[in-house]
Amino acid sequence: MREVDMEMQRMHAAANGLGVRMRPWLIACLLFATAGAAMATTPVAPRRLVEVVDLAGPVVSPDGRRVAFRAEQASVERDTYDSTWYVQDVDGRVPPRRVGDGGVPLRDSAGGSIPPVAVWSPDGRYIYYRAVLEGRIDVWRAAADGSGAQPVTSDPADVRAFVLGDDGTALRYSVGATREEVARAERTDYDNGIRIDETVPVGASLYRSSRVGPRLATQRYTGTWFDRGPLLADVPDRWREIDLRTGERHAVPFREPDPAGAAAAPDALPTTLLEVPDPHGGRVAVLSRSDGGDRSRRSDRAKLSVLPGSGAGSAVPCTAGPCADKAITSVQWRPGGDELLFTVTDRENGLAQSIFRWNVGTGDVQAVVAADGLVSGGRDTRSTCGLSAESLLCVASEADGPPRLERIDILSGNRHVLFAPNAALAADLSESISSRLLRWEDGEGNQFSGYLFEARRGPTRRPLFVNYYHCAGFLRGGMGDEWPLASLAGEGISTLCINAPPPKSDPLVRFDGAITAVRHAVDLLESQGRVDRARIGMGGLSLGSEAVLWVAMHSDLLAAASVTSPSVTPIYYLMGSVKGDRFLAGLRGVWGLGSPEETPEQWKRLSPAYGVDRITAPILFQMPEEEYVHALEYAVPLMGAHRADMYVFPDEPHRKFQPRHLQAANERNLDWFRFWLQDVEDADHRKAGQYAHWRKMREHGRDGTSGSPDLGLR
Repeated sequence: MREVDMEMQRMHAAANGLGVRMRPWLIACLLFATAGAAMATTPVAPRRLVEVVDLAGPVVSPDGRRVAFRAEQASVERDTYDSTWYVQDVDGRVPPRRVGDGGVPLRDSAGGSIPPVAVWSPDGRYIYYRAVLEGRIDVWRAAADGSGAQPVTSDPADVRAFVLGDDGTALRYSVGATREEVARAERTDYDNGIRIDETVPVGASLYRSSRVGPRLATQRYTGTWFDRGPLLADVPDRWREIDLRTGERHAVPFREPDPAGAAAAPDALPTTLLEVPDPHGGRVAVLSRSDGGDRSRRSDRAKLSVLPGSGAGSAVPCTAGPCADKAITSVQWRPGGDELLFTVTDRENGLAQSIFRWNVGTGDVQAVVAADGLVSGGRDTRSTCGLSAESLLCVASEADGPPRLERIDILSGNRHVLFAPNAALAADLSESISSRLLRWEDGEGNQFSGYLFEARRGPTRRPLFVNYYHCAGFLRGGMGDEWPLASLAGEGISTLCINAPPPKSDPLVRFDGAITAVRHAVDLLESQGRVDRARIGMGGLSLGSEAVLWVAMHSDLLAAASVTSPSVTPIYYLMGSVKGDRFLAGLRGVWGLGSPEETPEQWKRLSPAYGVDRITAPILFQMPEEEYVHALEYAVPLMGAHRADMYVFPDEPHRKFQPRHLQAANERNLDWFRFWLQDVEDADHRKAGQYAHWRKMREHGRDGTSGSPDLGLR
């Protein structure tokens, strides 16, 4: 975070006091005007998108006067992440103060950054948080005045969770197996051989192959699908308590809270999404599914109600217009009153968020703020802003507006930028591209939304790249951060990020919906003279990857494609079936698939392994080591037919996160689509081999010699 600290004073001076309608790049324009710097007119490089500063975890001090938050930034040069905890006065008169090193961000098994959590001491002198430093996970305490930070737990085992006592004199924390016990178990497995059972991730490296935790670690399956955890992750929590005055510690019993809602039937979704107790009373806010958990009519809508304390009386529902049949994604109690704040994330408005306040006693609902993007606690649409009685402290971002910290007045809705570490990037984006929300529908009334990026200069009728899945907040590289949307647009390839509708239970409807969304978007933009229909590319992660391959198999829309996740294949079934009934039930529930022998026709309909001959667009596979094996049944034939190029990234889970890998994937995607959609090659001599291979692929496509080898799957 060195760059952030160096620019802090100037950026704060530019940002302080700007009002509700000021866009983030205008903050940067003011900064650079006062600094005498010239605006950039060249396209934004992919590396700048990889190295965006993310903000997360805002939490307000007990007196309501300060906010703590964490900044996180990738370093391609050092191939690591820096994270730093800051404290800032909510009046914004002085810049944020660095108070502690957040270490390497913790990640879930899919590779996503786990939202950070900080807890203030009751006297407002300290914040407590978990951090990965020197290869261990401890609870740290940082002085809010910036005078220092130190570990509190220093336990032989990594800390899983912690709770600060109400009076701030004791801290309880949970651990599992010690680091020494885990290392010893890993070595024993290595020496004796690993017995394959339902917990072993077959098809990937089995010994210390993941960087998701503090170190390279052996993994085991922990969930229905392919969620993973370290060896001995199944050791139950052991809770300990530290007296923060004396340092004494002892073991304590700890009862886990009951999970929210009743257990769902195997073919249903949990009906309760969220329960939020009132910290100053016995009431509980409840967010539940409006679809009742029925997968066949799955919706993103939710119902909000409040259960009175002590079981007295019935639930009080919110029935006002802003509550009714809305996609409510987070809920918070406003301190010192009878109001509940809730956030609506509107898919039809490009996943833009609005925050409302509901007076539970009167039933009145008032709007607080309506944003053009996210106003939350970070990148997750379900995360919450920091909250005091008067203000929300939110991480705000838009499709073309990188993250910044804002104070939002609860009564007036006025917005003030407190910290804008990405102001220079925002300014350059505003100079090089334009962005607009696009809405359209198909012939059956299905509605879609997405964001269109276009170069500010150059011809009007351009190639188009489509990213399909989830387009919330700042769109650096689409879902998965691998397709540099602004870089592509700056180079003359317009980019469209499409929000997929809520998933349907029928996979054919789900995937055909992707074709419908893309086709009608192309029709619309072509009718406006904005895109060249013969030069359409597409890329995506997870569901987005499945959609790309489906569009490639079942339409003639695509001139080139890029995927990073596998679709279902017989190999996927074979390896997943080791996990037993939970995997098999999930496979049937999501795709309607049994074994290839049980449901052969469904396999032929859904799996690209049976549709290789229908794929004519060249495909770039950039896949994580943990998943690429599942795609080999169609990737290998496509490579043999000169219709695909494949790269595999070591030690990567579902979502790549290592900075150099992200940089390589973004750069190669930019090169790939410029090559196929614009006939442009980068002059960098280090890429000569890459382009020689792609030219060979193109030649085979032109002379009709790209037939696929027969692997017996058709």
